[in-house]
Amino acid sequence: MKVAFYTLGCKLNYAETSALHRVAVEQGYEVVPFSTPADVYVINTCTVTNAADKKCRNIIRKAIRQKEGSKVIVTGCYAELNSTEISGIEGVNLIIGNSEKSKFANDLKCINNKFQTVQGCNKIFKNQEFFAAYSIGDRTRSFLKVQDGCNYYCSYCTIPYARGRSRNAPVTDLIKDAKLIASKGIREIVLTGVNIGDFGHSTGETFFELINAMDKVDGIDRFRISSIEPDLLTNEIIEFVSSAKRFVHHFHIPLQSGSDTVLQLMKRKYDTELFRNKIKTILKIMPDACIGVDVIVGFPQEKESEFDETCKLLKSLDIAYLHVFSYSERENTLSAKMQGKVSEIEKEKRSRLLHSLSTEKKETFYKKFINKEMKVLFERKNKNGNMYGFTTNYIKVETVAQKELFNKITNVKLLGIDKEKMVMFGKLIL
Repeated sequence: MKVAFYTLGCKLNYAETSALHRVAVEQGYEVVPFSTPADVYVINTCTVTNAADKKCRNIIRKAIRQKEGSKVIVTGCYAELNSTEISGIEGVNLIIGNSEKSKFANDLKCINNKFQTVQGCNKIFKNQEFFAAYSIGDRTRSFLKVQDGCNYYCSYCTIPYARGRSRNAPVTDLIKDAKLIASKGIREIVLTGVNIGDFGHSTGETFFELINAMDKVDGIDRFRISSIEPDLLTNEIIEFVSSAKRFVHHFHIPLQSGSDTVLQLMKRKYDTELFRNKIKTILKIMPDACIGVDVIVGFPQEKESEFDETCKLLKSLDIAYLHVFSYSERENTLSAKMQGKVSEIEKEKRSRLLHSLSTEKKETFYKKFINKEMKVLFERKNKNGNMYGFTTNYIKVETVAQKELFNKITNVKLLGIDKEKMVMFGKLIL
């Protein structure tokens, strides 16, 4: 029996798909590429925007067309929130809610007996179980799930309804996972989750305790913290990262808006002063730190003057790049009921401006390191036949490929910037 997987969305989804992949192998399945004929197709979905929903539906239909008689399983956040809609797609056999992923082995055993079944959808708030997951497919980097769910309920977001309450595995279990990942020869772990700074609701532990324990894991050269809320990024965490043996100087921090008025409408738990102070604190003790920022444009009632406040704040901060999202109305959120919708044309205009600013920010950040020696963890060849990798502070570096250096940390002198690809090219120092 052959099974194929397709993942949409975040790093957390990739970690969970990898866990499902391992279950399938244990059940005797051969895992094949999604574009090839398979007996079972498993699609792990995302529902963060309307565009994500549309892509999910397209991928489901593609799987149904690929092989007559194949079984199609749909799971993930879109499945959790839209099981009725998915049930209307002829050819889908099983829809698995996020709370039911731990039963995947049994689902595979029984899949041939199911015409169409919905399991566990819309029951996520009754679930306190933590589905452990980490990715193994990339031999250089692994995404380790440390937390799930969210208690924040921002006015634009459906993720708490798709993922449930904040919960986590014990630190001891996560350390075991990290050691297992290290035994596979993987050099870098990215700690991921829905709201990782809120770690500890299940066990009474803290995110600070987790990263302290992770820093002692032998065999892993680098740990990265994925996106962390500014109100949960404590000075204690920042100071720890600055002096840690294995945690790199790279932060990704959601801002969402540079207007305090809009932040209140979004029901965010901080203001622009707190955000600005977090950036200053990081850069004061880690001047080399790479800081990425999430921003949403076109939130309901966001006036042009409030968007200008966002631009002004971002321009004033010494950040390295932006992830820009156009507001997408999600059913059953507070923002969907708000007046003052921003037109799609205006959203597109604001998005273009911030994408342009992001390019400027990244180029300015990269320029600081021209003629500097940096340690690069090389990953693989790219389409040009060169190899690429990343510095500890997340600068993408390209140089002439040497296969023996793949998955190795190597000293490189950074010589300049390829603005078209937005990478730095470097000279190996062996």
